Amino acid sequence: MSLRFRLICLIAIVLIASLAVEGTIVSFNASRSVQTEMNSALQVGKQIVKSGLAQLPDSTDRRRDLETLVAAFEGNRHLRVSLTGGGAAAVKPSPEGSHFGTVPRWFVRFLGITPVAARVPITIEGQDYGSIVIETDPANEILEVWNDLGDGFSVLALFFGLNILLIYVFIGRVLRPLDHLGLALKQIGHGDYKTRIGGNTVPELARLQCSFNRMASELMEMDEEKRRLNEQLLTLQEEERGEIARDLHDEISPFLFAINVDLAGIARLADQGRSAEIARQTRSALDSVSHIQRQIRTMLGRLRPGVLADFGLAAAIMSMVEFWQRRHPGIHFKVSLPPDAASFGALIDITIYRIVQESLSNAVRHGDPAEILVSVTSVPADGPEPDRVTIEVTNDGHGMDKTAGFGFGLTGMQERVQALGGRLDLMREPEHGLSVTATLPFPAASTQVRAASFAGDA
Repeated sequence: MSLRFRLICLIAIVLIASLAVEGTIVSFNASRSVQTEMNSALQVGKQIVKSGLAQLPDSTDRRRDLETLVAAFEGNRHLRVSLTGGGAAAVKPSPEGSHFGTVPRWFVRFLGITPVAARVPITIEGQDYGSIVIETDPANEILEVWNDLGDGFSVLALFFGLNILLIYVFIGRVLRPLDHLGLALKQIGHGDYKTRIGGNTVPELARLQCSFNRMASELMEMDEEKRRLNEQLLTLQEEERGEIARDLHDEISPFLFAINVDLAGIARLADQGRSAEIARQTRSALDSVSHIQRQIRTMLGRLRPGVLADFGLAAAIMSMVEFWQRRHPGIHFKVSLPPDAASFGALIDITIYRIVQESLSNAVRHGDPAEILVSVTSVPADGPEPDRVTIEVTNDGHGMDKTAGFGFGLTGMQERVQALGGRLDLMREPEHGLSVTATLPFPAASTQVRAASFAGDA
């Protein structure tokens, strides 16, 4: 059932209930009015009869005058008059016509008007001439009430019908934007985020229209951002694959060739019986194998830090800080981390590690800082908001020009954070250092912060 039809049905029910209440009130008042009029007509009839009887003693033909008195009520709408005794005469009201048909019996019973009769005996000079019976007949008055109600209901029905028609048309025009909204939502569902709803409408629907257009704009921006991130992800993947390929070519391939040469030399020396020189060739091959193993461990560490998997987030970050501390003893590192056992989940842990790794690398290589602060803290949920972990890396080095764009390192960091529904903020001031702050949502976990300070040869 459509909303328009429901509204019209509701309005029709209200109108019908109003008509029923109004008809009941009108009928009740009409019943009292008709009953009062019948009583008045009876009193007037009795008075007319008494006045006529007062003239009978002087009449020469009393019977004829009595019949004339009864006939005088001919045309009366409310009274039925009859003369009893010899030469009885009677008159009754003529039924009136009705354009709404005969009054139904239920309506007569509903009004509850009962006829009232009065008998006037006639005795003149000791002679009994019978009596005149006067009885009220409410049929014409009830018919008049029925006609009045019919006229009133006809006018009200026409009025209500026109109102319902106008309401139907008006509601159709008002709800038309909802049809447009439904069509627009269908287009949004099919991925057409350029859909917009325009036109003037009522304030309530105008707010809905504005909200839809704003949602469509945000979805379009998110879709464009998704495409851009996918393109950047593919670019970064290709660059990382290229870097791995270069490492394999530059670091692994030469030593594999050297091993091949050493093994060929060992085979040749063995054929010539020069066993004393085989040990030297073997040591050379073993050195090449050791170098290849170190390079492979380094490559695997870039792909997935082993210390992170083996010892946890805090130990991995501490190991990274110690790595830079040994190479740059003049930099003071201050670190605030969760306990060793604390984990925010494998995906978030590796994201935190990469953010700290990239931030430290940028600070040491480009900032020439005297102090670097590293902080990882958990923030409890606030109302409907989830728990969050905040990663902050601040240095007091050269800083970064505000007009400078993001390099691949910062871009990759931003994409990691956005992919987890977080936010990355940079506070950069030339000659005043750089602060990298990332906020990531994560499932509730109990963490405590452990502070550590490293300086000098720590």
